[in-house]
Amino acid sequence: MTTDVLLKENERVDDLQRNHYKIIQDPNRFCFGMDAVLLSGFARAGEGDRVLDLGTGTGIIPLLMEAKTKASHLTGLEIQAESADMAARSVKLNGLESKITIVNGDIKEAVSLFGAASFDVVTCNPPYMTEHHGLTNPNAPKAIARHELLCTLEDVISQSARLLKPGGNFFMVHRPFRLTDIIVLLREYKLEPKRMKLVYPFVDKDPNMVLIEANRGGKPRMTVEKPLIVYKEPGVYTDEIYDIYGY
Repeated sequence: MTTDVLLKENERVDDLQRNHYKIIQDPNRFCFGMDAVLLSGFARAGEGDRVLDLGTGTGIIPLLMEAKTKASHLTGLEIQAESADMAARSVKLNGLESKITIVNGDIKEAVSLFGAASFDVVTCNPPYMTEHHGLTNPNAPKAIARHELLCTLEDVISQSARLLKPGGNFFMVHRPFRLTDIIVLLREYKLEPKRMKLVYPFVDKDPNMVLIEANRGGKPRMTVEKPLIVYKEPGVYTDEIYDIYGY
């Protein structure tokens, strides 16, 4: 791990609890949440796989997946220059320049940037909210991360379908209220839903996240896995969550 990485105003370094990796974040912009960690735990990549994370933010998913898989190379694509810069500096901070590449660019142009059928795995933790859902400041980094201002769900799925090699896998975390849209779009773009897991904050509450895997050109059949419960009681994670976080 290198130490000659400069921090900018308001930035901090957080410990990821995996392989001693650390990440640079600015709490005034957008810090990664549990959804990104859960996606990195749900997604799979085999030995030698090339992985692309769409809308990588500060690079949390490539960092965690590098720590837990044998993928040969991981790329993070991020449209916000400041976030992409933080992600690139986090890669350097951890000495992973040969394993992870960060690209500042637009999801809608991903196929033009990387080429069709160029990845074995694509991951995405996209904006959950439609354009005007609870929107206050459309120019704020947090708004761009949370709302479909610069890309839509269809942009993510259509580009992923073209970016994946035949038989490649797409992994996404989203909100259950968008599940119908997700399934319809996946099938429209020939990404067959294969695995789904609902995430519940407490055992007696409604689910607030869904993790889904789809396969390019796969045959119809989806496994719905047992639910993931986040908290045993207020402030106390379940054992499965502690395991995903690596505590």
